[in-house]
Amino acid sequence: MKTIYFFIKAWLLVGILDILAAMLSFYLSTGKSPLIVLKFITSAVSGAEAYTGGTTSIIFGLVLHFMVAFLFTLFFFLLYKPLALHRYNLYLIGIVYGIFIWLVMAKLVLPMTSVKQQPFKWLEAGRAMLILITMIGLPLAFMLKKKYGNNDR
Repeated sequence: MKTIYFFIKAWLLVGILDILAAMLSFYLSTGKSPLIVLKFITSAVSGAEAYTGGTTSIIFGLVLHFMVAFLFTLFFFLLYKPLALHRYNLYLIGIVYGIFIWLVMAKLVLPMTSVKQQPFKWLEAGRAMLILITMIGLPLAFMLKKKYGNNDR
């Protein structure tokens, strides 16, 4: 039961950190409402009409975001002990996992959705990777290291 509680806490933490960082980054770079980020997420399923949707579109985007965060948190939990990740540099683990998330989302998941594909831009990709590294990869690496320590309990 403690592991389930710990997992839920980790999932919610990284989900909140990630969406807040993405929304702040969007607002600072465009000056537009950060809620557009949630509509963008919804557009993966419903297409461009997500941008004209109201509260329902925003809530659905938030639900989708937390579903994706759940899956990436679960995947990290499942990898941590079998790969003995506690034996490696936590910063390196966080960086690699953040880049892995970006690659999966940008190159596998998003192309299969209704999201309008944009040309690749290094600055935007770097910003997205930095958010994923600092808001998901590093927190998960440090949380699991703290929970499991230096052994394979």
